[in-house]
Amino acid sequence: MLQTLSIRDFVIVDQLNLDFSSGFTVLTGETGAGKSILIDALSLALGSRGEGGITRAGCERAEITAEFDIQSLPELQAWLRENELHGEDGQSNQLMARRIIYADGRSRAFINGSAATIQQLREAGEFLVDIYSQHAHHSLLKTSYQRQTLDQFAGLTETANQVSALYRAWFILHQRRTEMEKNAAAYADELAELRDQVRELANLNFVADEWDALQQEHSRLSNGASLLAGAELVRDLLNESEVSALHQLNTAQHKLQNMVEHDASLREALDTLDSAIIQLEETDRFLNRYLQRTELDPERLSEVETRIHTIYDAARKYRIRPEELSVLFAEKQARMAELEESVMDGELAKKEAAANAEFLSLAKKLSEARKSAAESLSQKITVEMQRLALAGGIFSVNLVPQPATATGLEEVEFLVAGHAGVAPRPLSKVASGGELSRISLAIRVVTAQQGDIPTMIFDEVDVGIGGGVAEIVGQLLNQLGQKRQILVITHLPQVAAQGLQHLRVSKALKDGATLSSIAPLDDSERIEEIARMLGGVEITETTRQHAQEMLHLKR
Repeated sequence: MLQTLSIRDFVIVDQLNLDFSSGFTVLTGETGAGKSILIDALSLALGSRGEGGITRAGCERAEITAEFDIQSLPELQAWLRENELHGEDGQSNQLMARRIIYADGRSRAFINGSAATIQQLREAGEFLVDIYSQHAHHSLLKTSYQRQTLDQFAGLTETANQVSALYRAWFILHQRRTEMEKNAAAYADELAELRDQVRELANLNFVADEWDALQQEHSRLSNGASLLAGAELVRDLLNESEVSALHQLNTAQHKLQNMVEHDASLREALDTLDSAIIQLEETDRFLNRYLQRTELDPERLSEVETRIHTIYDAARKYRIRPEELSVLFAEKQARMAELEESVMDGELAKKEAAANAEFLSLAKKLSEARKSAAESLSQKITVEMQRLALAGGIFSVNLVPQPATATGLEEVEFLVAGHAGVAPRPLSKVASGGELSRISLAIRVVTAQQGDIPTMIFDEVDVGIGGGVAEIVGQLLNQLGQKRQILVITHLPQVAAQGLQHLRVSKALKDGATLSSIAPLDDSERIEEIARMLGGVEITETTRQHAQEMLHLKR
């Protein structure tokens, strides 16, 4: 639920802070006062694309912040945690969306204080708010939207997504199998060549870390004579003559031992020398062991050189580096297995058939569920149409069989008859603008019962209606407000009188600039606003009494 909305330097708003309650809230004001600014600002805070002229004249940036209570939205809470946007305290009961738009067109986005992308704002917004403009009902004319509406009403969105995924999985296998059959001869030649190559690489028996090990061993074997000579020379320098390092250090050690008896401060020097002598003695013993176990091995050197040449030849043949041979072997094995699958007893065809059967099984279940839901949705919307001055009108959800697609085994089509005695026809062909607006509202009222988006905003969806129908529209919106947070921008007093919370938009000239403001109304202020909406150049006591009666009847 939307709790607060703060706007700074946006279009003709300098500073605005609004608190919202649950239920049905109406927003009214004179034409041109900027009623749609609130929706535009909220849309930007939830990731809509900004256009030029958003920042108030003379300001560097516009800033919009919207805070929501999301305790009842576990999926959104999980999404926040997954995207690490749940705030510093780790709590996921609140969401604060913030958008900064600069005068040069740049923008920045934040969720719960953390930097976010515009796409992330948009994804979060899909959990939070549905916005219906006075032109949004035209989307009802699209068959894709009609199908989605039915699936949402029936709680079939997840099943429809699964059907779509199964269809795509089948289609991939179908394309592979078709391609294999079309290019069977070419693939047979490729498979024969792959088998020879895999056999050759298998016989090579090359492993990923072998190349480095061979290089190191070859270096050691080919330099064996110099290594042995070097080790013997180092031993001579360390310990094999009176001028050796160890002999000299032992003499120095003996001298320091005598000196320490007279000056204890030399103990540190003696300890350091003792350590050096121990390390050199260990080095001498290591070299002695090295000389005892190391010998020239021309046969092993020949073996290593032969192995290196064999690997080089294979790498040159396939135009790769020697160390890449193991990767090439794995790739050719995988491709060979893929091609063998297509020719071994029709294995690919079997997989395709199994995938198709799985798709059809779930698609048929989806069709049955859609059929049942279509009847229920048709009846409920037809009932609402009678209340909206469409007496005798009929709404029907028609399921048209079609070849299997990612959307299932049928297309969904909304049919309508505006009055009695007329056969229902496609919505796009028979509904006038006013009828379409009322039918759209009826659909919203019915489908909102099953929806889980907590906030619904209607931007002058009541255009083109009036009188008793307008009062019924207000009642329907009030009814919606018992299940959702509803915010409605309206020019009809009959609708405005039904609101639980009433906000008024006004504009005034301040320091040479036109500024818009929004303020909540108390009971007396509501009477004045409803009276103004009822019309007339001058508001009379009779008009005020009428306004008061409308508010009283609502209660």
